[in-house]
Amino acid sequence: MFLEALTLQLGYNATLVAVGAALLGISAGVTGTFLFLRKRALVADAISHATLPGVGIAFIAMVALGGDGRNLAGLMLGSALSAWIGLLCVQAITRRTRLAEDSAIGAVLSAFFGFGVVLLTVIQNMQAGRQAGLDGLLLGSTAGMLMQDAVIIATGGALTLALVLLLRRPMTLVAFDADYARSIGVDPDRVDLMTMGLVLAVTVVGLKIVGLILIVALLIIPPVTARFWTERSERVVAYAGVIGGLSGFLGAAISASAPALPTGPIIVLVCFGLFVISLFFAPERGVLAAYLRHRQFQRKVHIRQGLLALAQGQPVYEPLTIRLLAREGLARPDGIPTEAGRARAARALRDEHRWQVVHRSPDYEEVSSLHDGLRDIETVLTPDQIAEIDDRIGGPREVPA
Repeated sequence: MFLEALTLQLGYNATLVAVGAALLGISAGVTGTFLFLRKRALVADAISHATLPGVGIAFIAMVALGGDGRNLAGLMLGSALSAWIGLLCVQAITRRTRLAEDSAIGAVLSAFFGFGVVLLTVIQNMQAGRQAGLDGLLLGSTAGMLMQDAVIIATGGALTLALVLLLRRPMTLVAFDADYARSIGVDPDRVDLMTMGLVLAVTVVGLKIVGLILIVALLIIPPVTARFWTERSERVVAYAGVIGGLSGFLGAAISASAPALPTGPIIVLVCFGLFVISLFFAPERGVLAAYLRHRQFQRKVHIRQGLLALAQGQPVYEPLTIRLLAREGLARPDGIPTEAGRARAARALRDEHRWQVVHRSPDYEEVSSLHDGLRDIETVLTPDQIAEIDDRIGGPREVPA
């Protein structure tokens, strides 16, 4: 069943949902990256919650005009206007009062969402308009998705993605250094407003699939996940799009293969699953990689301290240190150094004396800060500098390789 869903063989509706969810995930991941880089992820939450009153007002208006209250285009237009007003309220409160942005977001988010819930309650008591299931827009509802709905979602997602790619340079510049952007003629406030507009577009497009509450997860989790895999901003954007699209497609496929499961929450859970995998297994920034680096650092410390002890004729009591020295062929299992171990120990002790000279000499002040107890002095000083230090130390000089 799941394999059939992955290959788009479960029917017309399942195919529409899978393709629409994938396109939404790509546009949401790419757009959300700039919110993440700008450290304004909470704004997406405010925008998504501020769409609810617009949904209610649009439904009532369409019914009053004799139309279909469930028309997706009308609901999306109403939610967009409502969210835009909410965003303007947040900016006005932030600029004209002493409140921080997070406080303004909290106030607007709660007020707009509360008003939206009141409108939904009123709508449920109306006698016309096919209001049943309208609350599915909170968490998404893909059952019975029509071709026109899929076209609207796909077109909106594609246009949003195209605009993001067109505006990515100024948005990236403002995200990393707003002051520098202003100095070269880029208005950060205008760029922020454009970014919020794109986030708003993604939020509105995603109402049908993941709902206004869960869309914030699809905006933020993919770029956060992508950040584990790369340091370059353009790659974060690309990876976030891939992760968002994959989450949408896999989530829709899982939901289609088990019809009792809601599509929106499953998409978010798949996205979170990819986040957890990245958190633990990303090659550079993952938890496992950090743990292995820490273990490697511990081993180097044990070996270094063991060599210094051997060089000074001191016994090595730590079992782990002895095992590591024996594994490297530097000592026997009873802690007695081998010939290679004596040579390495003598060199380690001489390096310690060299670093002591470096720390005392004002000529090497910058180099001194690089010493962490494990760094080879040859990586920061030239052979001539090392020879000069050896002259100060006295004794036999080591010829650099």
